[in-house]
Amino acid sequence: MTGQPAAPDPAVLHPRLPSPLQEVADERFARHGVRLLLKRDDLIHPRLVGNKWRKLAPNLRAAAGRPLLTFGGAYSNHLRATAAAGRLLGLPTIGVVRGQELADRPLNPSLARCTADGMRLHFVDRSTYRHKSDPATLAALLRAADAEGAYVVPEGGSNALAVRGCQDLGAELRGRADVVALACGTGGTLAGLAAGLAPDQRALGIPVLKGGFLEGEIRRLQDQAFGGPRGDWRLDDRFHFGGYARTTPELDAFADDFEARHSLPVERLYVAKLLHGLVALATEGAFPRGTTVTAVITGRPFAEHTA
Repeated sequence: MTGQPAAPDPAVLHPRLPSPLQEVADERFARHGVRLLLKRDDLIHPRLVGNKWRKLAPNLRAAAGRPLLTFGGAYSNHLRATAAAGRLLGLPTIGVVRGQELADRPLNPSLARCTADGMRLHFVDRSTYRHKSDPATLAALLRAADAEGAYVVPEGGSNALAVRGCQDLGAELRGRADVVALACGTGGTLAGLAAGLAPDQRALGIPVLKGGFLEGEIRRLQDQAFGGPRGDWRLDDRFHFGGYARTTPELDAFADDFEARHSLPVERLYVAKLLHGLVALATEGAFPRGTTVTAVITGRPFAEHTA
């Protein structure tokens, strides 16, 4: 319609792309003849960190200025990133939060950050949340949230647009590593990464959730984005440390040690599990001598996010 203001383009936020690639000297890899690189996607943008930028940017363009509605749990990185994008670009955002019981409790720091960035929260019971992809349930949610004209982004931001956005991550790493590894939540980043790598490279996903559902989800996302499977990828689901948002004293000690060794703030829910898994795999001899492994640093600790 003439007279409408142009939809904001995420490029006005000046992302740091391609993100830096940093080699680190770590004897736990070197003693096995393995070279370790860090793909610093955590440095793309202060508030839209890592894979959140790569997945959200194409969806923000597709929204064409409409309000954004998306989904997440009480500690969702994706909800915080969407809220931040809305504030920075002047777009209304609505977050559908799993857990009706949370509506009557004080907001935790993660959800408080969302509301500080202007996101309107709509809490739903866990049964409804599980069926949020059902068309009738989604339509009812949009009505209940007074958001029927909103652009809907799925949980974790993983849809065909996001997967194609993450293909750029693989393209940035072509010829730079033999194995590219990252922590996986919903699988969208791995689906796109694998598609962007060269044929002689492989992608390795470290799931942070239990359940064994991720392989099928990644195949579904690649079907949606590319019409079929792409790239050489696999999963190793031994390093979830009890499931999403769970850590252990062992993992915390590992993350503290990695931070001290390499002056890198280590996010616990995803990145620590990835790095711990890579050290374990190197110790097991999973990487032949002479292998270059790149770990994608998809985020940083919540306290490190700036306004």
